[in-house]
Amino acid sequence: MDKIKTKDKIVITALNLFNQKGLSQVTLRTIAQEMGISQGNLNYHFKKREEIIETLYFQLVESIDKGITEHEEENNLQSFFHVFQVIMDSFYTYRFFLLDFVQIMREHKKIKVHYAQLNAIRTEQFQTLFATLIANDIIRKEELPHEYEYLYKRLQILIDFWISGSAIAKERLSKKTISYYYEVIGQSLYPYLTPKGKTEYLLAMKIKKA
Repeated sequence: MDKIKTKDKIVITALNLFNQKGLSQVTLRTIAQEMGISQGNLNYHFKKREEIIETLYFQLVESIDKGITEHEEENNLQSFFHVFQVIMDSFYTYRFFLLDFVQIMREHKKIKVHYAQLNAIRTEQFQTLFATLIANDIIRKEELPHEYEYLYKRLQILIDFWISGSAIAKERLSKKTISYYYEVIGQSLYPYLTPKGKTEYLLAMKIKKA
C-alpha cells in the first residue's frame, strides 16, 4: 500500500479537525501540531488555511458530481434517491461546510462564486430529472406555476441545513442521524407521486406496505 503523501495527510487531518472543532478553532498551527510536523513544513504545501478549505470544497463537489453522473441515465425514483443518499453522505463526511456555511461564503470568494455557478447547474439537473419523472408517470404534472422549481428549492434548503439543525438540537451526528433525516427529507417528495411513484417510493426507501 502506497504511503500517503504529506499533502494528502494535511487535507485529511484538516477535515477531521474542522469537523470536530469547527473552522474558528482550527488554524494552520493546529493542523501542524496534530500531525506532529512544523508549520513551515505544512506551509510548503499550503500557504494559507483558505487553500486547504478550497481543496476540501472541491473534493466535496467531485464526490456529489460522481454520484449524479453514475445515475443520470436512469429514469426511476430509485436513481433519484441514490443521488439523494450520495449528497447526504457527502455532506456528512464534509459536515463542517454545512456547520460553517455562512462564514465560508463570506470569507471565500472563489468558493462563493463557484457555488453560485454550481447551484444554477444543479437546478437545471433536477428540473430535467423532474421532467423525466413526470414523463414516466412517477410524479404528477405541475398544478401550480413553478411548482417543481420551488420543490427543488425547498429540498435544497433542507439538504443544505439539516446538519445545522441537528447540531442546534444537540443531536449526536451519526449514520443513524443521516438515515433519520434521509427519510424526513425524502417524504417531501411523497405528495407529488402518482400511484406508480408511490410504489417505487416504498421500494426506494425500503419501506414495506402495512
